[in-house]
Amino acid sequence: MVKMAPSVLSADFAQLAEQIRIVEEAGADWIHLDVMDGHYVPNLTFGPLVISGIRKITHLPLDAHLMIENADLHLPAFHQAGVDQLTVHVEACPHLWATIDKIHDLDLKAGVTLNPATPLSLIEPVLSRVELVLVMTVEPGFGGQRFIPDMVEKIAALDAYKKKNDLRFEIQVDGGIDETTAPRVVRAGATVLVAGSSIFGEPDIAAAFHRIKKAAETSLLKMA
Repeated sequence: MVKMAPSVLSADFAQLAEQIRIVEEAGADWIHLDVMDGHYVPNLTFGPLVISGIRKITHLPLDAHLMIENADLHLPAFHQAGVDQLTVHVEACPHLWATIDKIHDLDLKAGVTLNPATPLSLIEPVLSRVELVLVMTVEPGFGGQRFIPDMVEKIAALDAYKKKNDLRFEIQVDGGIDETTAPRVVRAGATVLVAGSSIFGEPDIAAAFHRIKKAAETSLLKMA
């Protein structure tokens, strides 16, 4: 079964509680939180204070994607805000193994991200230690970008590595995910889909959510 993790970066923050409620009732598995610091990526979004407010309005797991420098300094604050898992970037974490240990020491799940130009070889040393690998199918930093088709091969290579080494991490995909691209990435091995503007940017949020999920799951059924 494909997991769905709507990204609230694209939500209307004036109606955030209501829009989270809509995706919860539609069947969302996680709530995805895109944290940007204006340094590692050019955009600036939100941090632990906003996340602590989100924690109060949903029972769903909070999946925080940290597009930030000096992530180690901020891990305890995100833990206190109520996240369930933290995903970091190898380029921003020079001591990645230690960062993952620190996340686990907080009793949180740990993830690592592959940017479009980041080779799989850079994260292979930690793949046995993480619960999640996030494959970016756009450049990190802004919502609403166009899907990069070449990333489908990277997802397939990651899935092949996972199976060859009998690993259990989730393969999450973020960037340009909609009812057209979702089937392509799940066929390649994605297990969790992040979608933002293609859900929250639509007039009927629940209907948009269901279209993407149905497209993904139908594609998997055809493979069976």
